[in-house]
Amino acid sequence: MSDTETRRPPAPHPAERARTIAARSGPAALLPQSGTRTSPLLHHVHPCGTTLLLLPDEHPLVAALWQEPHAEATAMLEIADQAPVPLREPTRGLLWITGWIQALDGDEARRAALAVADVRPDPRLLDVGHGATALRLNPASLVVADAEGTCSLRPEQFAEAAPDPFCRNEDHWLRHLEIAHSDVVGLLARHLPEELRGGNVRPLGLDRFGLRLRVETLDQDHDVRIAFSRPVGTPQELAGELRRLMGCPFLTQR
Repeated sequence: MSDTETRRPPAPHPAERARTIAARSGPAALLPQSGTRTSPLLHHVHPCGTTLLLLPDEHPLVAALWQEPHAEATAMLEIADQAPVPLREPTRGLLWITGWIQALDGDEARRAALAVADVRPDPRLLDVGHGATALRLNPASLVVADAEGTCSLRPEQFAEAAPDPFCRNEDHWLRHLEIAHSDVVGLLARHLPEELRGGNVRPLGLDRFGLRLRVETLDQDHDVRIAFSRPVGTPQELAGELRRLMGCPFLTQR
């Protein structure tokens, strides 16, 4: 993927992008220092960066952690940010959380599961203590990588940021744009560099700073950010900016 613009438009801060990937809770892989890459049954990243993971009781990492009380192991969790529409390269970004992992037991495991259930109810949490072991990953560092760049973060930077206000609705909106409003995508493509307008233009991402389009050409993909005139925070403000980009004369009032 390449950046085709000579001057990069405004974009979310790396910590905000990391919080957004964490909040979207895409496909994840746990990579312990000694062991093989595995997909947890469930993962949830708290605002502070501490992460709850569920693994089957019979998993080798669980057995290793139970060999001695309060044992910890170094591990990294990789979370992928997947595009909401089918693309030949669907991963938009990656978040890596590196730290120390430990198994939770009894009341501590139940409290950890309930803390997640309060903000993200999930039936898989009921398996804690009944075939699934709760693990806690305490972060030491984080790295976010996407089309905007790669950046290392401290846990306190991650904790001080907030996810993008549209991250919970982005998938639905972009799928709707792709399926029901291909004409709108065509209008938005007017903002692309001229050399890219002949490619296959797809909606890629949406945040408070702008819209991202993926241009698939014969041999390469290009991600282009189209900036709003100002950061937005509500659906009404977002609608006004999208209509402005489309060239609609009937802009919503601000």
